Amino acid sequence: MILIIGFVLISLFTIIAIPFTNNKWKAILVFAALSINVIISSYFAIQTLGGQSFEFIFGGSIITRLIPVRIDALSGWFMLVINFIFITGGFYGLFYMNTYREQKNNLTLHGISYILLHAAMTSLCVIQNSIAFLIAWEFMALTAFLLIIFEHEKITTISAGINYLIQSHIAIVFLMIGFMWVAHKTGSYDFNAITSYSSNNGAVAIVLFLCFFVAFAIKAGFVPFHTWLPYAHPAAPAHISGIMSGVIIKIGIFGILRMLLLIKPDFTIIGYIILVISIISGLYGVILAIVQHNLKKLLAYHSVENIGIIGIGIGIGCIGLGTHNQILAISGFTGALLHVLNHALFKSLLFYTSGNIYLSTHTLNIEHLGGLIKKMPQTAFLFLIAAIAICGIPPFNGFISEFIIYNGLYQWMQDALLMSSITVIISILALVAIGGLALLCFTKAFSVVFLGNPRTQIHHEIKEVSFFQLIPLYLIALFIVIIGLFPQYFLTILSQPTSLFTSVYSTSTVVSQTIFFEMLQSISWAAMGLIIIVGIVFLIRKQVQKRQTITHEPTWGCGYVAPTPKMQYTASSFVRTFTKLFGMMLLFHKKVKHIENIFPKHAHFESHSDDKIEKWFINYPLMAFKSFLGKFRYLQNGNLQFYLLYGIIFIVLVITVPLIYNKIGELISFLNQL
Repeated sequence: MILIIGFVLISLFTIIAIPFTNNKWKAILVFAALSINVIISSYFAIQTLGGQSFEFIFGGSIITRLIPVRIDALSGWFMLVINFIFITGGFYGLFYMNTYREQKNNLTLHGISYILLHAAMTSLCVIQNSIAFLIAWEFMALTAFLLIIFEHEKITTISAGINYLIQSHIAIVFLMIGFMWVAHKTGSYDFNAITSYSSNNGAVAIVLFLCFFVAFAIKAGFVPFHTWLPYAHPAAPAHISGIMSGVIIKIGIFGILRMLLLIKPDFTIIGYIILVISIISGLYGVILAIVQHNLKKLLAYHSVENIGIIGIGIGIGCIGLGTHNQILAISGFTGALLHVLNHALFKSLLFYTSGNIYLSTHTLNIEHLGGLIKKMPQTAFLFLIAAIAICGIPPFNGFISEFIIYNGLYQWMQDALLMSSITVIISILALVAIGGLALLCFTKAFSVVFLGNPRTQIHHEIKEVSFFQLIPLYLIALFIVIIGLFPQYFLTILSQPTSLFTSVYSTSTVVSQTIFFEMLQSISWAAMGLIIIVGIVFLIRKQVQKRQTITHEPTWGCGYVAPTPKMQYTASSFVRTFTKLFGMMLLFHKKVKHIENIFPKHAHFESHSDDKIEKWFINYPLMAFKSFLGKFRYLQNGNLQFYLLYGIIFIVLVITVPLIYNKIGELISFLNQL
């Protein structure tokens, strides 16, 4: 209890102190307060992963009554992920935000929002009172909005922030509907009332869960609720983009898992629903990512893809519970929970390295970059590690969680009926396609950004960021490697969170008993061995070459006497075959200046890809609604007499409508008596 009060007091003290602190020390004060809060919350989180649980009851208001704070293993796992990403993001932000040191007011609001966002997200993991939960959710939405619009002088940034805020509040509407429904039926705001109300009616349980699922799916970024991600992620500063993709969207995953523990619907039906939505999300996200030219927008669509992978794990976990397939349930939930951490690691690393690129080049347009590996070798190395991890290639962490999900699917296939077998095959093919397309996407991104020669002339020096700014990136990369090489330790940690769903407390033992898991660590170690052998060969080659005279000659230009960087693959040409293959799913806008004469002086080609789902489900309805409202524009004609008439009509309606309503009621009563 004292530690929780201390957490609150430190947050309040920091928020009050930030406006009166010198610009040079603002970031240090925020990071110091954040570190203390991380230690406090991590203490409880680590205890829960060891099998302990906590419950504290705080006095509320007349509305909220009592506010229960319950910390179980699921809360603990997400709190640790949140804490790690906030600490690394905060440390990276200490240096990233030096560019904006002169913006005193902006930095003050930024620091306050950062502390409040961490406090709100931690609260969402432990609060189990619906009113207090909604308040914490609102704090999370507003503070994230303020962090996104840091560069509010840009119209695109403001537009992205408003888009995020509107969709966050649509999620709040669905949360309120679910909570009000339960409170109306039970008279309680405690989360336990959700269980007691939904346990007696299967249909109610499914509808109630779907109501909450829509709310949390908007935050998580499942298709078709994903449309805010590609705008918010690129608009925010790099460390905020890493936090948004790393943990903010994971609060949606936490909410779905929490509701699965509370509502307990027909898990088979719910599992199939989540599985279908997740497969669509994974495939659609990676397809859209491939054709992007903005590096951070590309990474944003990969967040949609990886949320789909996590959802596939949750879906097959639910199906395992519904069909009493223990290994399927354990593999699904374990893979999903581990991928929550894995995605937070490699995606935050990718956003931080993209931040390094932006600081050095002042652009994120992939078409304008090239050859950065010579100027920024450490950033290129870290980006490559994260890119390999996100593609699910051993020996890094993405391979482990995806392999566990594959393990569950193969175990399911052994005793599946016809329809279930078809579902398994589709799921496996979807995962294979997601992995293959992700490999294509990051091959394009890494090669076009870091290899070759610069495609445009940058009129300032490009150099690597400072070593201290790279420290959190190397720490994240270290965890990516450790999880890939020693997965059994993390599976042991996940035993407690997974057991909440499966009631099996030695999940790591159950998963390790399957034939596929026996290959898991062997594959990781074999891949690492190959990397080490290749590294040794290169070291030997380097030593041998020191004793030899090396001459450098220009690369043969296939007969062209004046080779230029324009002859290189661009991001568009690299995936041209892909765009032709998936053209029906993509929406392109092209700007072309046609070539004229034999020796043209200028030629220009530019293409942009839009989101079809956004166009169909958001843009078209909004345009139709705007057109409908436009029909009433004549009412606002600027004529004072008309405005007075509107006021008189309103007053008359306010007086007469209740009278008419009462008279109709009296007439109905009279007729009933007859």
